[in-house]
Amino acid sequence: MAAAGGEDADALAAAGDRGAATAAMGRGAAALLRALYDEGRLQGVLGIGGSGGSSIVTTAMRALPVGVPKLMVSTLASGDTRPYVGAVDVTMMYSVVDIAGINSVSARILTNAAGAIAGMVQGSVPALDHKPVVGASMFGVTTPGVTHARTRLEDLGYEVLVFHATGTGGQSMEALVAGGFLAGVLDLTTTELADELVGGVLSAGPDRLEAAGAGGLPQVVSLGALDMVNFGPRETVPARFADRNLYVHNPTVTLMRTTPEECRELGRRIGRKLSAALGPTALFVPRKGVSMIAVAGQPFHDPAADEALLAGLTETLADVEVHDLDLDVNDERFAVTMADRLHEMITESAPAGGDR
Repeated sequence: MAAAGGEDADALAAAGDRGAATAAMGRGAAALLRALYDEGRLQGVLGIGGSGGSSIVTTAMRALPVGVPKLMVSTLASGDTRPYVGAVDVTMMYSVVDIAGINSVSARILTNAAGAIAGMVQGSVPALDHKPVVGASMFGVTTPGVTHARTRLEDLGYEVLVFHATGTGGQSMEALVAGGFLAGVLDLTTTELADELVGGVLSAGPDRLEAAGAGGLPQVVSLGALDMVNFGPRETVPARFADRNLYVHNPTVTLMRTTPEECRELGRRIGRKLSAALGPTALFVPRKGVSMIAVAGQPFHDPAADEALLAGLTETLADVEVHDLDLDVNDERFAVTMADRLHEMITESAPAGGDR
């Protein structure tokens, strides 16, 4: 495993650095599991571990495609599992007691785990109508728009996978794009980029909005919910933001309006990402509001910030199709126009005589 991870086992042991050794063994396990899968010798993975074991095993699990059964029995499964699950379908089962030795509780838990992984491996996927699959990004404040677009795409014969823009949602969509599962992307809600820039809690990482472009996949993109950065309860908002325009969405979610300076930088970043795309790409600009609380009369209505967002886009956007519409992001006409353009792109990109 160490060699597969690019390290020497004796050297790792001699160094005495547990963190480095754990990372190396995770890389090695990932390489070995992926090789077994590619050879057709692996149908599922069951792991058991504490913090170190969970890190190693789930690193390996995340190297496998979505759909391959992955079950991790862990002492960490009742807490924040995001570092272990990532953006794929790792299933975490809490061990309840420590995994050192067998007792009346652990025997039951491990029996359940064995039955679960066996059931996953032996389960068969029901026959479904074959439809081209597209991904769409959504947030609470862009739900009406995405719903209109999804309905239109379904009428056109697509299966639509909607991803909630909560950080992991964006990562999951990007992972499915990279894995070749999608025929196109309706990326109406790019709000996770604001959290990445400003330090909110729902960042999808710096690579968000890049997978479709890198893979040459048709994509229609908008500026949904770039008016906001997400935090937890009001008391968790960092003190440095105390004087900002804050909106308590519910007791567990507080939204902060992005400033003109932040919006300009967001525009620059989006412009660079879209300009680098290798496939058909179109940007849709909703002039009357990027979310339901950014339209006139709502708490995040800020024309100066909206203009700064467009100015930043202008600085870096090159050779990208732009649709500048005097509508808000949730207007049915705006959403349907995006859906229709994506359908046209997918149809135009399909091989002659082939499927969409």
